[in-house]
Amino acid sequence: MILDPDQCYRALRTHDARFDGRFFVGVGTTGIYCRPVCTAKTPLERNCTFFPSAAAAEAGGYRPCLRCRPELAPGYASVDANRRLAQAAAGLIEDGRLEDASLPDLAATLGVTDRHLRRVFQQEFGVSPVDYAQTQRLLLAKRLLTDTAMPVVDVAMASGFASLRRFNDLFRTRYRMTPGELRKSAPARAQADRMAFDLAYRPPYDWPAMLEFLGRRAIAGVEAVDGRRYRRTVRIARNDEAFVTGWIEVAPSPRKSALRVTASASLAGAVPALLARVKSLLDTACRPDEIAAALGPLAEANPGLRLPGAVDGFEVAVRAILGQQVTVAAATTIAGRFARTLGDLIDTPHAGLDRLFPPASRVAAAAPSDIAALGIIASRARAIVALAREVESGALRLVPSAPVEETLAALERLPGIGPWTAQYIAMRALAWPDAFPHPDVAVLKAMKETDARRAAARADAWRPWRAYAVLHLWKSLA
Repeated sequence: MILDPDQCYRALRTHDARFDGRFFVGVGTTGIYCRPVCTAKTPLERNCTFFPSAAAAEAGGYRPCLRCRPELAPGYASVDANRRLAQAAAGLIEDGRLEDASLPDLAATLGVTDRHLRRVFQQEFGVSPVDYAQTQRLLLAKRLLTDTAMPVVDVAMASGFASLRRFNDLFRTRYRMTPGELRKSAPARAQADRMAFDLAYRPPYDWPAMLEFLGRRAIAGVEAVDGRRYRRTVRIARNDEAFVTGWIEVAPSPRKSALRVTASASLAGAVPALLARVKSLLDTACRPDEIAAALGPLAEANPGLRLPGAVDGFEVAVRAILGQQVTVAAATTIAGRFARTLGDLIDTPHAGLDRLFPPASRVAAAAPSDIAALGIIASRARAIVALAREVESGALRLVPSAPVEETLAALERLPGIGPWTAQYIAMRALAWPDAFPHPDVAVLKAMKETDARRAAARADAWRPWRAYAVLHLWKSLA
């Protein structure tokens, strides 16, 4: 983002929420940096320095505001190639990937050289990937100290620090207080058996529509919608190749323009990955103003629609295959049977939430006939096993940082996966905002079209937000 000081100061002075997370302001007289929506007294313009990221502000010698809490700022949503690359790298860093891997390893995962990655990352965020990672670790630690009852040593480990001494030294140097001093000033925290986090978003956010979408597709035992709350079980691989399992619950937060995520304490060892997945699932980085401008009248009735993503890309891909040429209700029933037969049991405090979706490794080891025995058409059973084997081998990555075109091509090479299924997977598992599942009967009906090619040509007007256009078209038929 190119920062114009005059425009940034106007946004700061009016506390314009549309710029929250787009820039941060360092105040020279206090040494503190804030979000543009901070409710503290607006500083004089001559005392302000504007930064494209929290990491850039901290590299400039500023420490985070304890009132507006920069770690709660929403992220970006982008489609430009270089910006998407930088965002993908940032997502992997927030996922903890630099804790046990080098920058060249990270660049190789994204299919670029580390030199190119450093260049586009510096251009987007104003700091190097390593500096960004350090700031993310510190901000996560600050969040855990403030919002949870985790012991300080556990906070240090969960945030990616190799030693408590290194954590304490860096925290004191950067924030001019010790972790213990911050903990003493924090408000009442959640119960010891659970953690709670607020994920900020840019309004409007149509939470009822998100719940309706997820609720209609909820896999019995794995997911549930209860009133205004979404719950599900979670399995996350840690960097040491072990798994942590648990549950999450999401509901509107008492804090303005945020969602409250409550998670079982069993997931404490994978907090960065957990939050990254929940952000993807709930599309908290969305820029509704940009999307509304691109979609025009199509978005007027429901300006707060978000793109439902995925906690588990493999799960969404299996669900997409099961949904081929059947109703949503029928696919949901089959998916529940699939999870009940192949998934592991898990104990949670929520009635009916007792199953983990089966991992790719287990499905890859099954014979297609075993999958078909669950009442799944043989061709789809073969497609599911082939998909699982590609995911298990590492040849196919169903995550937002995966290269879109290459992943689409790899999906369509698998038996039983055509353009509609591949695009739907890209839309949710890859969080690709320009995905356009076609030909889709509901989309054609909403567009009042009978020719799929003509519909696709008309949809070009909605680029690069065609996935959001699909959601609006589906919503118009409800």
